[in-house]
Amino acid sequence: MIMKIKNVIFFLLMINILSAKAQHKIVLQLKIPNNIPTKTSNFFIAGDFNGWHTSDKDFQFKESKKGVYTLTLSLKKGDYQYKIVRGDWENAEVDKNGNSINNRKLIVLKDAKVIVPIANWADNFQPVLKKSTAATNVHFMDTAFVIPQLKRTRRVWIYLPQNYFETDKNYPVIYMQDGQNVFDEATSFSGEWGVDEYLNSLPEDEQCIVVAVDNGGALRMNEYNPYNNRRFGKGEGSIYAAFLAETLKPFVDEHYRTLAGARYSAVAGSSMGGLISFYTALYYPQSFGLAGVFSPSFWIAPKLKAEVRKNGRYLNESAFYFYGGGAEPDSMVANIYAMRQILQSASSVKTNVDVIKNGIHNEKFWRSDFPKFYQWCLQLWK
Repeated sequence: MIMKIKNVIFFLLMINILSAKAQHKIVLQLKIPNNIPTKTSNFFIAGDFNGWHTSDKDFQFKESKKGVYTLTLSLKKGDYQYKIVRGDWENAEVDKNGNSINNRKLIVLKDAKVIVPIANWADNFQPVLKKSTAATNVHFMDTAFVIPQLKRTRRVWIYLPQNYFETDKNYPVIYMQDGQNVFDEATSFSGEWGVDEYLNSLPEDEQCIVVAVDNGGALRMNEYNPYNNRRFGKGEGSIYAAFLAETLKPFVDEHYRTLAGARYSAVAGSSMGGLISFYTALYYPQSFGLAGVFSPSFWIAPKLKAEVRKNGRYLNESAFYFYGGGAEPDSMVANIYAMRQILQSASSVKTNVDVIKNGIHNEKFWRSDFPKFYQWCLQLWK
């Protein structure tokens, strides 16, 4: 009798496992009114299932018959977010008045067909100039800082503590990715992190320096991915990581009053920015001893686990803070815990995982978790 019960339990567990791994066929069809101008018929879906890539040809709608555009996705059971774009965010869908819309939600339970009504496109309206929300102690360190390793330039922001010019104190530094989203609503993609407002709310002796590097726009997926990818092209992440460690950090340490040791130097980012921050801390522990890894795109880098097993022994003095949203694709939190397990088995590294049950893949939740990450940093800086 006991053996029969065990067999039934095993059978039910196998059904649940296979169900979780099953791919469901989702057919999306665009519904575009004839009365709105559409300057191109290159329609793409950008979502948390493809790194929010805006021109991924594997996620491009095809014209099945005149004026009817469809796209078939194969997705696991779960909750997803997406928007429809025409190659970049400047040509994304908006509401009928030209305002940005919230991310669309796609709940996958079984095979389904989804009609996606488009109200209008952003490029049919004059751009709305958003008011800057950056604090007065946020500045451009350089509007065209040279990345010699990639033969490109990039805008770099810097936050200095409120009393920086009134003391001779040296400060820890956090190096953040996607600089457009760190301090200023006016330059952000879908909301800023409010790092400056949060740090300014703290006692002056608890503030630090923050350096934020703008992403490369259309090159973001390449610069933040350490590996070549069939869909996204050449991975330049290892080169970008070298820029952070060998060019940017030495420049900041030379020109600002920093605590230059790895213990006082953190690297942080979200999504693809979380991936490259993790990778940078993995390969440059002598430069960056702490990493804030928010909703990392580990899914695009399956080789990374083997590299952590190989190189993790060098991380005994390192510390990693992970954040994941419980409402993100089901692999997110699982991948974070799996990576933490590999780290811990390879070294005596310090780790912290924070999961917000209803958290989704956007700046709102990363912003809400940044104070926890920063307080964790403060404890390690003592």
